[in-house]
This record gives sequence, structure tokens and C-alpha cells, in this order.
Amino acid sequence: MSITDWPELERPREKLLDRGPGALSDAELLAIFLRTGIPGKTAVDLARELINGYGSLRTLFEADQKTFCNGKGLGTAKYVQLQAVLEMSRRYLRETLDRSDALNSPSDTRRFLTARLRGYPHEVFACLFLDNRHRVIRFDEMFTGTLDGASVHPREVVKRALAHNAAAVIFAHNHPSGVAEPSRADEALTRRLKDALALVDIRVLDHLIIGDGEDVVSFAERGLL
Repeated sequence: MSITDWPELERPREKLLDRGPGALSDAELLAIFLRTGIPGKTAVDLARELINGYGSLRTLFEADQKTFCNGKGLGTAKYVQLQAVLEMSRRYLRETLDRSDALNSPSDTRRFLTARLRGYPHEVFACLFLDNRHRVIRFDEMFTGTLDGASVHPREVVKRALAHNAAAVIFAHNHPSGVAEPSRADEALTRRLKDALALVDIRVLDHLIIGDGEDVVSFAERGLL
């Protein structure tokens, strides 16, 4: 039975329009993106099979081009469409921060930094530079590393902060292992960066470590700043 033969309010598109996107399962949302199924499988059946095969929607979305395109019902066109959707989501989150009079929503900050950093297979250290009203000036991914870590140079962070005329900064980096718990090296690095920036009167508001899923650790909340 094809999806067009289903009761109207059970079809993913009609269900979304009637009840909102939050009412749809991962498979139903993916089915809307896929648009069509393959012989013997509806788009929803195919979506469920893909999610089960990859283990999660996120793992599917983070697959490299070759792996993604090998999936049933997928290909280069779908890969390009998906990358465009993901990038639009990141830019939407960035614009949400840019439009704010002041960066006073920790949840928006976390969502943006998680969207930008969580998918990397290696460690990336980034800075969110802010003005004296805590409005976003710029987001920079400054250092990259291996699976285990990135070499961060305080002098370069200070130079970039001064170049942007920043009054405050939020640090963030991902843990490819998925575990967001800060290490002693993370704590020591944060102290060095904070001390270096204090010399030029730039405040460190937080350091966020991005792990798997919703696992994000805030140094400010932990009292580690």
C-alpha cells in the first residue's frame, strides 16, 4: 500500500500540517525529505530501514558522501540537498544569535555551538566573540586536532579577540568521544586563556564542551571559571 492510500491524517505531510513537525517521528520526518520510496517500500518504510541501519537519524546525517550515497534510495542529489538543509539550520541558529540585543539565552548559545561542533570526527576549538553588551561579533573555529585533542595557543586567541574588538568571549570545543566531561587539561587551558585575556581586559563568560546528544558541560555552571 502506498502512502497516498493511507488515511489522510496518517500521511507524514498532512500530519505535519495538521499537528506540527513535533508530532512526527524521525522516520516520518525523513520520509518527507526522501519524498519517494523504492519498489516494495514506501518512503516511511525506507526511512525506518535507513535509521535502523545507521542507528540514529544523527548518524545518518553525519555520514560521509560515499557512505550516504550507498544507502538505498539515496544518492548524490539527496546528499547535496541534505547538506544544504543542515547548513541552513546552522545559519538560522547563527542569525538567531546575531539578532539578539544581548546574548542572554544560554539555550540558544548551546544549540548553535552544538550544531556547529558536534559532528566533527576530530577536536575543534572555537571562540564566540562578543561586544560589551554581549552581542555576537563573530564565531571562529580557531584550532583543529586529532581524535584526542587540539593544540590551542592563547596568544592567537588574544590576537583574534583584539582584532574583533571583543569585550567578552565564550570558548567551546567538542569531544569526539561523545563524553563532555572536562579533563584536567581542559581546566588548565581555560585558566591560561582567562589569565591571558584578562591582561587586555577581555572577560571569559564560559567554556562549553560539546559531547554526544544533549551532553554539554558549561564551565560557568560548574564553577570552573
